Amino acid sequence: MVTTTSRRTRARARGARRAFAGALLAGLTLFTSAGTAVADDPTPSASTGDEGPGPTEAGTTFRTATALQQGQAGTAQASAGDYLYWVFPADTGQRATVRATVRLPQDEAKRSASTWQIDVYDGLRRRQACQYGHQTRRAAADATAVELSCVLRTVRSWSEPWANDPLPGSYYVRLTVVNLPADELGLPFEAEVRADVVDAGGAHHVDGALAEPLVPGISVTGASGTSPARSAGEPEDGWASGWWTSRWLWTIGGGVLAALAGVFGYSLTRGRGRPAHVPHGA
Repeated sequence: MVTTTSRRTRARARGARRAFAGALLAGLTLFTSAGTAVADDPTPSASTGDEGPGPTEAGTTFRTATALQQGQAGTAQASAGDYLYWVFPADTGQRATVRATVRLPQDEAKRSASTWQIDVYDGLRRRQACQYGHQTRRAAADATAVELSCVLRTVRSWSEPWANDPLPGSYYVRLTVVNLPADELGLPFEAEVRADVVDAGGAHHVDGALAEPLVPGISVTGASGTSPARSAGEPEDGWASGWWTSRWLWTIGGGVLAALAGVFGYSLTRGRGRPAHVPHGA
């Protein structure tokens, strides 16, 4: 009788292992499929394509900065010595790459010794450091164009007051010449600026969220009824709420696997104690 009970216990354990392996495989398949579906879902927040014709002028101060949508190129014609400003939105979990091209006249390029620079500021007008890129460049002796770039840090949903972390809101791009001979002031040039944004993923998300994005004048409505947030380049679908990240998928998946592991462990230990009936004299 004891032998029969032991055989039944081993058979039950083998069946439980098979069931657990099947449930585990199904759970992993479902979990990875859901993660892939979310990662592949095209959203406006991860825009790197052509967003249509952009503005053909630039502002000269923070207040008059020309709004750009993500992935949209803005152009302007100006004179060396002018400060040109654009503004674009960046939301939680996004990493922005700002590119600028300065085109010099063909007959003036060969004698130019100018050095150009782009700077990026957040909604509080704090200068944001570039992770990498060519933020400052000198025009080559025979060049007709200067290429500049700045890859910003990933935007966080929340930060300590003393930190200088990039937060969701407006980001201002300033293009200017930083080294120019006095006799070349007023040299005409054409500028093109573009801000491409990609989603860096839930690994860069942190707990917490701002009450409002860092957009100057977001709580004030102009006389025309248009919110300044929209004129400063608010995303077309609005700002993220800040509560959802892809980490939720890993949390739910981990909970499911832990529950399956608990059921598997219970099925292995159940019935290993004293048999339900032991014959007298055994």
